[in-house]
Amino acid sequence: MNVPKPLVLFLAFCGGAALFGIPLVFAALALGSGAPAGDNGGAGAPTAESPAASVSASPAPASDEIIGELEFHAFDLGFDPASVELDQPGRYAVTFENDGAILHNLTFADGTVLEAEAGQTATGEVVVPAEGLGYVCSIPGHADGGMKGAITITGSNPDEVPHSGSGHDPSANAAIEPDPDAPEYLPRDPAAPDLPAGDVHEFELVVSEHEMTVAPGIVQTVWSFGDSVPGPVLRVKVGDTVRVTLVNPETNKLPHSIDFHASMVAWNDEMRSINPGEELVYEFVAKYAGVYMYHCGTTPALHHIAQGMFGMIIVEPEGGLAPVEHEFALVQNEWYMVEQAGFISLEEASAAAPAPDAVVWNGIVNQYADHPIQVPVGEEVRVFVLNAGPSIDSSFHVVGTIFHEVIKEGVHLVEGNDGNWGSQAVDLAPAQGAIVEMRFDEDGMYPIVTHAFNFVGRGALGMFQAGDGGPAVQGGH
Repeated sequence: MNVPKPLVLFLAFCGGAALFGIPLVFAALALGSGAPAGDNGGAGAPTAESPAASVSASPAPASDEIIGELEFHAFDLGFDPASVELDQPGRYAVTFENDGAILHNLTFADGTVLEAEAGQTATGEVVVPAEGLGYVCSIPGHADGGMKGAITITGSNPDEVPHSGSGHDPSANAAIEPDPDAPEYLPRDPAAPDLPAGDVHEFELVVSEHEMTVAPGIVQTVWSFGDSVPGPVLRVKVGDTVRVTLVNPETNKLPHSIDFHASMVAWNDEMRSINPGEELVYEFVAKYAGVYMYHCGTTPALHHIAQGMFGMIIVEPEGGLAPVEHEFALVQNEWYMVEQAGFISLEEASAAAPAPDAVVWNGIVNQYADHPIQVPVGEEVRVFVLNAGPSIDSSFHVVGTIFHEVIKEGVHLVEGNDGNWGSQAVDLAPAQGAIVEMRFDEDGMYPIVTHAFNFVGRGALGMFQAGDGGPAVQGGH
């Protein structure tokens, strides 16, 4: 069976073994023409049901004597072979070939690491003890995506094989204790940017791998466009040329990429991954109006998005939007957290029934409840809303008002329509966007929520304060 390699790579980058069994079968078939691994005969990348490779060796070696050779191939996201059985422990020469499209490594449980860029080979040695040795790709998310395996010794107990701690440990899912010494979170200004003049717009987006306080006392390691999650809001109009320079600084550790949903360009061109120290120019003409998502598409895309690599781009109609007094931009996303300062859990994000630890507006738990968005009574308020997901739907609702104007994915509810229809909530699947307009008739507090109320208590709560906020009250929402 011949499967085009671009199809294999596209299926793989969506999430890896934790999500897609069939794509990995395709990967096994498509990438099987590479060099043989161990005694696997070059049959290609194994599925989870594939037998282990077996390597024989001579008896009674000296401790520093190389008694055999091991060969491993990496693909996006898995190893060939996924398991190896040896006749005896000892020192082995290791060849590691990266057949994937992005950086991978082979990290053994004893700390030995072989790393190779796409298409490259690394060599080294490893000492396999009598109880065997586990191995993973230690790049964040790759082990959870399926890049893990084990070397066993004939007659040993596979359950006793030492494993690297690089994958997600389900026992770590207890509630994270807030750290009183954690930096305070930095509130994000929700104001939408103005439409810049001209019809050619150049932006620079610098990828950052850093720690961010996402709730009081809770710090996570995030990846972002710029220094915060979400990335900066960009704004153009139909017909404009958008030229974005994506910079992956050499101080970063991982390859990254960018995918603008507002563009019409080939996936395997501008959306390709770039390594640390590289730049890429992504250019397109904005042809359709809307509120669009941009995000990293590097394998596994689910993990890069869940880590914070997303943002909003507003494309206005060619003639522009009607002016209003106040404009804001809100992006909903989920956080799947394991430990303080840790990486977001790909395993949790990959679940068929996702249960995020937090669902938030503009990256931070309850920030607009702590810092309400100030608006006058009776004036026009426009909100650009995007659900970045990666997996949970949004039901955008502002308690105490009605949306008199809504543009959702190109469908327009116009104020003053026959029947005077309005909208109470806007449903947004992941990667969908909308523009909503409203007014506040009285002084008071108007909660911003997703009407999936099981997530309001997990951080998807904000406030509009109209006028002086009205009298203090208890209860209700």
